[in-house]
Amino acid sequence: MVINSMVEEAKNSKILYRELCANEDLIPLFSKDWWLDYSVGADTWDVALVFKDGKIIASMPYVIKNRLGLKLSTLPELTQYLGPWIKPSQAKYPKILGQQKDIMTKLIEQLPRFDYFSQNWDYKQTNWLPFYWKGFQQTTNYTYVIDDMSSLDLLWSNFQENIRREIKKAENRNNLKFLDNPTIEDFIELNRKVYKRKNIKIPHNEQTFINLDKACAQRNARKIFIAVDADGMHHAGVYIVWDKNSAYYLMGGSDPELRNSGANSLCMWEAIKFASTVTKEFNFEGSMMEPVERFFRAFGGKQKLVFNVSKTPSLLLRLRSSLLNLSLKRNHLN
Repeated sequence: MVINSMVEEAKNSKILYRELCANEDLIPLFSKDWWLDYSVGADTWDVALVFKDGKIIASMPYVIKNRLGLKLSTLPELTQYLGPWIKPSQAKYPKILGQQKDIMTKLIEQLPRFDYFSQNWDYKQTNWLPFYWKGFQQTTNYTYVIDDMSSLDLLWSNFQENIRREIKKAENRNNLKFLDNPTIEDFIELNRKVYKRKNIKIPHNEQTFINLDKACAQRNARKIFIAVDADGMHHAGVYIVWDKNSAYYLMGGSDPELRNSGANSLCMWEAIKFASTVTKEFNFEGSMMEPVERFFRAFGGKQKLVFNVSKTPSLLLRLRSSLLNLSLKRNHLN
């Protein structure tokens, strides 16, 4: 009876959360119910909710997967952020922090048992202290965000000179245009070439990407930009998704033999210009890889902190992590 009650309660929570997502514009794109349905599967994710006066004031979706007998809670494929969403409060700042402590504590208490937990939070969620008090850890990552897209002239002036030069080269010298009605297959072909050039495995499941693309297209929440030359050669591509508050660079692709055409910069500029017509800001999704960070930074966005909040109750996983870190340190010293 207790198990049946828990299952029914979980179903009710997801029904209520779906209603919240349908009516609350402030729920970030990657936390939307439909995004989670397609990125990880409707039966794999769940959500913690906090109520006040019968209305949801906070939520935190999470994923639990079983791997080799361990329960792991990590980000779904192609999902950049999760973490808590808390309804904005008009209270004074000290009281807001107190409210966040109470709310986040309730969210944490609803999480199921896990051996490992890791989520990247939206950069706008800056208070992870209540999670620290519950034994979680935090690592800081970074992204770049253009938070004012009201003037394209101002955006252009904020680009570093090398980016402006590359865009002009792509347009004027190489006469690159944009493919009409590019397909997801067109983009995937370019995206594959990035990983082939680096000789690394594609980090996402392409079928999941295709399914997610269909869901985004149905909701008018994605656009593909592919730069082509007069011979029809596909030089580079950018794939963005968006909601009413932000556009996100999800991934890119390029032909390594056409890398010097300026197409990458041109595609990003076109994506930014388009994003300015449908939403409020442009999030480059950041990267801790130095060459990628340098490229994103050159578009004039503001650096934002992204918290990775994690916890490893499993002694076995903690031991494995410690041994791995020790091995890496030894290799570095040698």
